[in-house]
Amino acid sequence: MLWLAWKSLRHRTSAFTASFLVMFFGATMLMSFASMLDTSLGDGMTPASEETLSTMGSVVGGWGMCLVVFAVVSTLGLAVRQRSSEMALLKSTGATPAQIVRMIVGEAAAVSLVAAAAALVPAYFLGGLLFDLLVDTKQVAPTVSYAFGLIAVLMGVGITFLSAVIAALFTARRATRVRVAESFANAATDTGRMTWKRTVPAVVLLLGGLSLSVLTVTAMKDKGPDAMNIAGQASILVAIGFALLAPGLVRLAVAISGRALERSGASGYLTVQNVRRRTNQSAGALMPIILFTGIGIGILYLQLIENNVAAATGYASTNEQKNIQTLNAVVIGMIVVFACIMLVNTIVASTTFRKQEFGQQRLAGATPEQVLKMVRAESGIVIVTGIVFGTVAGLTTVLPYSVVRSDSWVPDASIWLYLGITAVAVAATLLSSLGTARKVLRAPAVEAVAAA
Repeated sequence: MLWLAWKSLRHRTSAFTASFLVMFFGATMLMSFASMLDTSLGDGMTPASEETLSTMGSVVGGWGMCLVVFAVVSTLGLAVRQRSSEMALLKSTGATPAQIVRMIVGEAAAVSLVAAAAALVPAYFLGGLLFDLLVDTKQVAPTVSYAFGLIAVLMGVGITFLSAVIAALFTARRATRVRVAESFANAATDTGRMTWKRTVPAVVLLLGGLSLSVLTVTAMKDKGPDAMNIAGQASILVAIGFALLAPGLVRLAVAISGRALERSGASGYLTVQNVRRRTNQSAGALMPIILFTGIGIGILYLQLIENNVAAATGYASTNEQKNIQTLNAVVIGMIVVFACIMLVNTIVASTTFRKQEFGQQRLAGATPEQVLKMVRAESGIVIVTGIVFGTVAGLTTVLPYSVVRSDSWVPDASIWLYLGITAVAVAATLLSSLGTARKVLRAPAVEAVAAA
């Protein structure tokens, strides 16, 4: 099976590109923040410097770890599901489920190790830039020396490897439990049926986020800027909870807009049918949109509200408040880049995989322009759904903190920030989906069907 995994990697390089990139950027992010923990153990450390470095490494690194694991699991799960027909063919030729599982896990392990090794050098330099930022803002003493050591390497390599192996093991075992005929049928349809393994964690995260919102308005009412720590986590938990419910949210969106789309013409009818048949692929694109918009709106407006209060009252920021401001800036920057990478990778991988489908539609009479309209409408469903639920997630942070700091449910902040965040989500989704679809449609329909 190791030999088969190696052959599969060599002949399916493009299929692993999305997973590799997510693992590479995830490992880079993890190691760069974990290097702050290595640095905090060095010589010449002051108590304030140690606190800053430990907070940066543990808090931001901890949330980064959650996002990396979530991204690796979802991206790798999509890659495995796209190979349902291949796994069914292997089973029909005599391969046992255990052999197929070992092949998939071996591929995931190899890709994760290569990605983590490639991330070592950029992580070292990114961690150095982060350390310089902390020194320049006088949050770390200039006598402290930057260190990139064992903690950073173990966290980056270990978490990337374990999340990839566990995701591959779980997805492959689930795919190999069905019979061969069902595997071939599942390769053609992917309805995204929700199971308790997704629903229960999602409900727990949603309830946890809402409880933090309530706690912000009640127990943290008179705590001033200290309420940021509680309020900021609410949107993160709710956004991840909604992301786990993405397949159900896609079906809800189709149920609401399906009838109107089907009446709009051939492209609208194709859109509804394809989203219903390929719910999980649409959900894969929906998840990063929810994460990006939800956490982006929550954290950015949180800091903006606090800045406005500081300007109105004229108080000087303490070192702890400066730490929080730096943390928020770094967190949102990390989420913007990583969520966009995850979004673009997922859309490019899923759209490229539909080469045969597009060819079959063209052979059945659909024009390339109709196919593009279908892709545009599918992207529109995902974008609107992602922005709606991302906005709801963001408001679980914005509204409570606005009440705490300004006694108003309506934050004194510009709407342009919200429009900018949503514009990035729209642009990233449309450019990646339509750009990839146009590239796929360049091939003649007969060649596209035969090649796939």
